[in-house]
This record gives sequence, structure tokens and C-alpha cells, in this order.
Amino acid sequence: MIFTRSLAMLSLAAAPLALATASIANAQTGDGPAPSVTTQLPRGVVPTHYAITVTPNAEKLSFTGTVAIDVTIAQAQDILTLNAADLTIGAVSITPAKGKAMTGKATVNATDQIAAFDFGKPLAPGKYVLEIAYSGIINTQANGLFALDYQDNGGAQKRALFTQFEAPDARRFVPSWDEPSYKATFDLTAIVPKGQLAVGNMPVKATKELADGTTQVTFGTTPKMSSYLLFFGMGELDRATKMAGATEVGVVTGRGNTGKAQLALDASAEILPWFNDYFGTPFPLPKLDNVAGPGQSQFFSAMENWGAIFTFERALLVDPKFTTEAERRRIYEIVAHEMAHQWFGDLVTMAWWDDLWLNEGFASWMATKVSATLQPQWEMLLTRIDGRELAMSLDAFKTTHPVVQKINTVEQVNQAFDSITYQKGEAVITMLEAFAGDAVWKEGIRAYMKSHAYGNTQTDDLWKAVEGAGAKGLVSIAHNYTSQPGIPLVKVDSASCKGGVTTLTLSQGEFSRDDKDKTPQSWHVPVMAQTVGGEVKRLILNGKASLELPGCGAYVINAGQSGYYRSLYPAANITALAKNFAQVPSIDQLGLLADNWQLGQAGYQPIGLSLDLIDAVPANASPAVLAALPQYLKASRDILEGDAKGQAKAAAYASKKLTPMLSAIGYDAKAGEGPQVPLLRQALVETLGAIGDATVRAEADRRFAALATDPAALDGPLKNVWLTIIAINATPETWDRLRAMANKAPSQLEKSQLFALLGKAKDDALAQKALDLALTDEPGKTTSAAIIAAVGTGHSMMAVDFVLAHRTQYEALIDVSARSQAVARLGNNSADPAMADKLDGYATQFLTPESRKVVDRSIASIRARAETRARLKPAVAAWIAKKR
Repeated sequence: MIFTRSLAMLSLAAAPLALATASIANAQTGDGPAPSVTTQLPRGVVPTHYAITVTPNAEKLSFTGTVAIDVTIAQAQDILTLNAADLTIGAVSITPAKGKAMTGKATVNATDQIAAFDFGKPLAPGKYVLEIAYSGIINTQANGLFALDYQDNGGAQKRALFTQFEAPDARRFVPSWDEPSYKATFDLTAIVPKGQLAVGNMPVKATKELADGTTQVTFGTTPKMSSYLLFFGMGELDRATKMAGATEVGVVTGRGNTGKAQLALDASAEILPWFNDYFGTPFPLPKLDNVAGPGQSQFFSAMENWGAIFTFERALLVDPKFTTEAERRRIYEIVAHEMAHQWFGDLVTMAWWDDLWLNEGFASWMATKVSATLQPQWEMLLTRIDGRELAMSLDAFKTTHPVVQKINTVEQVNQAFDSITYQKGEAVITMLEAFAGDAVWKEGIRAYMKSHAYGNTQTDDLWKAVEGAGAKGLVSIAHNYTSQPGIPLVKVDSASCKGGVTTLTLSQGEFSRDDKDKTPQSWHVPVMAQTVGGEVKRLILNGKASLELPGCGAYVINAGQSGYYRSLYPAANITALAKNFAQVPSIDQLGLLADNWQLGQAGYQPIGLSLDLIDAVPANASPAVLAALPQYLKASRDILEGDAKGQAKAAAYASKKLTPMLSAIGYDAKAGEGPQVPLLRQALVETLGAIGDATVRAEADRRFAALATDPAALDGPLKNVWLTIIAINATPETWDRLRAMANKAPSQLEKSQLFALLGKAKDDALAQKALDLALTDEPGKTTSAAIIAAVGTGHSMMAVDFVLAHRTQYEALIDVSARSQAVARLGNNSADPAMADKLDGYATQFLTPESRKVVDRSIASIRARAETRARLKPAVAAWIAKKR
């Protein structure tokens, strides 16, 4: 799954569920949970096959279904218990392999999301067929079976149905053992309106026209898999395909839109053979679709259903009128991420949600790796710095959690989809691959896949496979980084050069934003260090150590940036690095900028040293490095919030630094420009527009005015960038014009993006107008929450107060999976201590300790931001004054 970081969600806490656990460490068999694995269901019963028939009524937002489940009972059961949520249970019977059917009585516990069946006498061990008739609801947000309403290319209103089951929502579609360890095969039959396309995990096996004018569609039997990977979709859809070896890859879109999915189709056909080779296990299904759904979720962008990946249109379709180059690359990366899951998550599945990172961290790492291999001109390995920083932005606070985290409730599962699970997971794997070596790591992954195919695993199964392939010592490093939270701090205590050799004395601490006085934890840290241009030397640091590096001069102690740690240097080395910055590889340039900025923010070194390094980036640096500068310059200006004159000076410095870069590349693409230039152009225009640069704002106004005579005047990859500048600075007249553009947009994709822009307005009255609009039917059910989230970026207190005042209406706009996070996400970017107090009061009143974790992270971030800005304002203002 690709989760959406800019979430806007709200709910009361989910009730904790009863657990059955044991402490015996066993591998998974794929036949139900091992004794060491958490389950919320009684042990001793295992489903092996589901035969499901569903009849959706899209108009009435309801469906009926029947299911026959082959079950094996290993221990006698008085009551048969499985998962069900928002389902009405009808007739129930169970038939032993040898014997007569017994009628059962159902009792549903809505709080615990279970259904218990009593057949009047205990069920002895043996094989049975459990048959259930039931009905359910079709949701309007992405949980269970859900509807997406949209406007097709001809302007007609349409409705399509899709499913979203991760983590605990297959139980909203079918009564089931809805946990990852209960793997089974699935037969799915659906009754759909004539002329509509139905999509499942497997190809269609048979169709039958029924007397009432509907069509019965039966899909092939799936491989053995977890319930959360089951998929069904139907609607007025088109499908385009091509072959990738023996596998048919396809894209499914609303009618007339498959051309916009060509990038995804081509990417799938390119990536699949590479994955087949890397994993050493060919993709086992006959087809692999990417299914595009209109609208959006505030929780996720894509989901790895086996053989039928679901992705919202905004993360899969390309429209040359407004899709940026960054979005095109993100689409490729999302396709790669979800395809990696077809092995790491689908073929081999974590035993319980504690090890969710095994799915998400690995898929994130693999997506970067395959993209870097097949699209080398994109320099995708450089993006790992951004990923590491996202992880560390959570991991530097007391409210963080280990990569492998204890999950006890449904609500904890929903809150586990975060940057620790994804980006820290990727960073740790990057570091461990560098330690093991490419070949050994790959051999270990192949062994892991072969050993655990169609089964379930825990984190140690992966480490044992890689260490068994030859990466001796990997387990102790891996345990340190996955079983405890936090960020190692590698400090250079002294450095001296004699006889052409630099000797470093290193010590280990812990980097923190809100608890620097704590006793630091200990890690086995794989350090890779070199003098600039010199040979790389390695050591495993656990405490203190010395390291000799060939050469003298500036040095880097995280060469290649594969290590997950902060690097703290003496001031003299930072000065030397600034002077020799052009000789440092691009990935190290980005890592040094990020490290030193955060060390300055946290008070480990003067902020002036961090700013000196930023200022030292030469104008002829790689465009990928130059594209990182705007964020630091904007952040420097943000530190001066409340000081209008200081912010104006910071903006002037930023314009002076960035404008020559923009002038050199121009506002529009040129033939033959480098592959990273479009990303640099976007970063420059976005930031200069956001800080109020007069020249860029004037250009935005000029281009917007041109729409009056030329509707295509803004078409191109920066269309929404220019419109964002207009939206931020909107007058009532321009805001109304943007609203009209949204209503007249020719596609649902463009419509939703334009409506979201209305929430960007700086003007308080227009921001309030956008909030009020979000509670109407005009934007669409899955777009309204995005408007409110956009208001939160510039008016966080207004957005939070609005949501608290309209909780019931807002709740209907948000996925069930993440509603408890809504208020926290809306207030997260604030630097106002009053916001932290408001979030704390909200969480105390409405949330349980399990469901308030995201709120607590936001509170910690807000308080740290307020403290940091107050502490750094004088130093930042003084530094900027010297540069002017």
C-alpha cells in the first residue's frame, strides 16, 4: 500500500479487541497463526477455501452475498467464531465431510467485529463446509466494498464499485478469518449489470447472461493468499493490455481513459521481468492489472491486491495538460512499489501486523532500486535522502516507535502506516544491503522467497535468510535497528592528519529533538567513511572507535549515505566541506545538507554552520542538488514567522539565490535540457511563488489572465504549480474563477485537483468559504476532505476548529481506517503552542491511549517547532543580515 502522508482524518477510538498470544517462537506454516503470533480469533480452526457470490446494488449502496467456506477444525469448538463488520447475517449451516448439514444461530458483536455461530453441539475435529447468507453496505469512502461517483468524459454522472480490504476490512465484504495468517484460496462470482466490466484477482473464467438482464461473472481460483488481498471492481470501465513474458499486464480505467494509463502499462511490462529475475520466483498469476479509480482517499493512494492493484487516478493517470514530471516519476515508483508487493507481501506475507514493515519497507526499497536500474537518468537513489529525512522527522521524538511494533488492536493497525514503517524500513534495508553486498543480499532474498512462498513470516526469517547467504553479523545490526526506536548519532570527537592519513576518533550517541539529556541507546552502526575523493573505509561502531582514512582534508563519515544515523562533525570540517562542496558526490551533498540542517535545528551545532553549507552549494551543482535548496531557504524564512521585516529579508535572500537558477533554465521546458531540470524548475517556481517573489507572482498572474482568451494557455507540466500560486494569493474574484474552472473541468482527475486548490487561499474569508464548500455536494464525496486539508496548510487552527465543530459531517468524508488521525494531521504543521494544547485536549476527551499516538506525535512536533523558532530567530536573522 502507498499511504498518503497529508492525511485529514477524524474519529473516536476503536475499542480494543481480545487477544490470544503465546511466547513460543515458531516459523509460520501458512495454516493459521503459529503459537508465537497474535490472533484475535480462537485458535484451532483454519479456512482453506472460500466460494463467494455477491450481488451489488450500486444505486441503493447495498449488496447481498453467500459464501461457502471449507474449514478444518483441529480442536473441538463449542462456537465457531470469525470476523464480520457491517454485515447482516442470514441463514447459516455447516456440513461435515461425512454427515448432514446443521443449522446454526449467529450472534454478531459489532464492537469486536466478530460473528459467532452456535450449531447446538460442539464441532469435533475434522473437515467442514460452512455456508452463510448475508448482506452488507456499499460505503462511499474506501473501506470494504465502496462506491466512487464521477463525471465521465462526456459529462455524465457515473458510479463504479471497488474494494479496499487492508488492513481489517475484508470482513466488511464477506464473513471470514480476516487476519494475514489465515491464508486460503478464493473463488469469486459477481452478478453485475449487463455491459459493465468486472475485475478480480484472477482472469474471468466464465460469464453467463441471466434472465433479469444481469451478467454472472466467475473468476478463476486464486492462489493461497490472505483475505486482505482479495479484490473486486465493476463499472463502465475499459481495459488495455500487453504481454510481459508469460504474464498479461493490464490497466483498467473509466471508459476512454486507458491512454492516460500508458505510462503505468509500459512500466508494468518493463518492471515485471526484472522482478521475476531478482526474486528468482516468477510472478505466479496469469495476469496483473493496475485498476484506476476516480476520486481519492485521505489515507492511501494504491493497494497491492494480488493480480489486481488498485490505484486512485491521481496516482496512476497522466494528463499532459497538467501532470508534472515529478508526478510522472511518482507514478512509475508507485507501480513499482505495488508490483514489489506481489512477492513481498502477497506471495510471502507477514504473520501479523507487528511486521507490517516487512511489506512496506521492502516494497519502498525495491521501488527505488528498480526505478534507479531501469530509469538511470532519474538518479532515483538520491531520493533516499528525502525518505530517510521523513523517517527521522518522526524517529527523533519520544513519541516514535520501533520498526517492528507491537500491534494489539484494529486502531493500532491503522496507525502503523507511517514513515517509520515505510521510509525507515527502506533506509534500514538500504544500510543492510550495503553491509551484506548486493550479491549476498540478493541471494538471501531469493532463498527467503523460495522457503516461504504462500506462507507467513516474521522479521527474523528475513535476517536468517540473508545471514545464511553469507552476511555474517547482519542479525545483530538488524535487531538493533528494528527492535528499538531512535536515531544513532555518530560524533567525530577528533580528527588529525599525519603522513597522508587522517585519523578519526568516533563515538556514538543518540540524536533527539525533545530528549537530548536522556541516556543514549546503543546500536551496532555500520560506518562508511572517506576523505573527499579518497578510499572508503568501514567499521561497525558500538561505543567508541578510531578509524584511519587515506588522504587529508575534508571527510564524510556516511559516504554514500547508506547509513541510518546523523553525522556530527567539528566546525572545521564543515567549513572544509563547504569549501570543497563541488568535489563531494551528489548523494553526499544532499545527505550533508540534511544532516547539518537538522543538527542546527536541534541545537547540536550553531545554525550558522548549517546555513553556511547551504550557501556554499555552487550554481553549477547537479540540478537534483539545486532542487533541494528551495526547501531550506523557505524553512529559514519560516523560522522568522511573526517577524515581517525579517521574513522579507529572508525572502529577498532566497530570491537572490534562486532567481539566477530559474533564469538559466527558464519557465518552460527546452529541447535537450537534462532529465533533472524539470524537477528543479518546479521546485524553484513553487518556492519563489510561496515566499511572494514579485517576478514569479507576476508571471503567474500573466499566465492566469491569458486563460480569458486562450483556454490552453496554462496547459503543461506546471499548470497546477502556477494555479497554486494564484490560489494562495486569490482575491474573491480569482477564487470564484477557480471554482468555476473546477466545475467545468473535462475530467474527474482535473476537477478534484482544482477543487482542492480552493483551500490554499491565504485570505481568511476565502479559507472559511472553502471549508463551507467542503460540506456541500459540489466537490464530490472524496474531494471535500482534500479541500479541508488544503486549508489546514495555511490556517491550521481554523481547519481544526471547523472539523471539531462539524465532526459528524466530516467523519463521512474520511476513510474509516484513519479517522482517528484527522485532527492531528490538520494541526501538525503549526508552531503555535495553543495548537498542541488543543490537540491534547481533544485526544484526552475522545481517544484511547492506543488511538492517540498520531496526535501525540503532532503535539511533540508542534512544541519542538515552537521552541526551535524562538531559539533560532536571532541567529537566523543575524546570518541573513550578513548575507545581504
